[in-house]
Amino acid sequence: MKRAFDIVFAAVALLVFSPLLAVIAIIVRLESHGPVFFRQRRVGMGEKPFQVLKFRTMRSTPGDEDSTPVPDVSDFSEYVFDPLYGGKEYTRIGHFLRTTSLDELPNLINVLRGDMSIVGPRPEVPELVEQYLPDYRRRHDVRPGITGLSQVSGRGSLTYEQTMLYDLQYVDEHSPFRDLIILAKTVPAVLSRKGVQ
Repeated sequence: MKRAFDIVFAAVALLVFSPLLAVIAIIVRLESHGPVFFRQRRVGMGEKPFQVLKFRTMRSTPGDEDSTPVPDVSDFSEYVFDPLYGGKEYTRIGHFLRTTSLDELPNLINVLRGDMSIVGPRPEVPELVEQYLPDYRRRHDVRPGITGLSQVSGRGSLTYEQTMLYDLQYVDEHSPFRDLIILAKTVPAVLSRKGVQ
């Protein structure tokens, strides 16, 4: 039932937002050199890697692909993920897309492909997953999501340990009704821009 909901929701959302997607794509392409989409290797359900799709928000130069350097994490209770990719600067439209989470609209394509779900833990980069504590790997028992419990509970203001606690709580207690509640909370969470760095 969850997969059927994901397919219908993603297909309808792509249709409804197609004019907005087209406008964003044109602005991203015209404002700075580089591709419209940011593609990055992430870890999905069962720790299977996939390429996540987002609108590019950083300045790019020929031969320089977007990346997310991850430091060695000595203490997950203090670590807060740095949203800046390799110290690159946001483009003007990129900063707006990032703070409004519109850069993640292409994730809907990942949902149709089966890489992601509408609701679930956000997919992480392999370099960070490699440093996980053993219990953290349970977050890959479900498909990663566009939005999730940690996104409506603090987003970027949470330490990674706090984020993981919310993610594992979702893994243990998720249900269609809970997904609807998280979806309902997503819009006000995004509009408030709480936890956006």
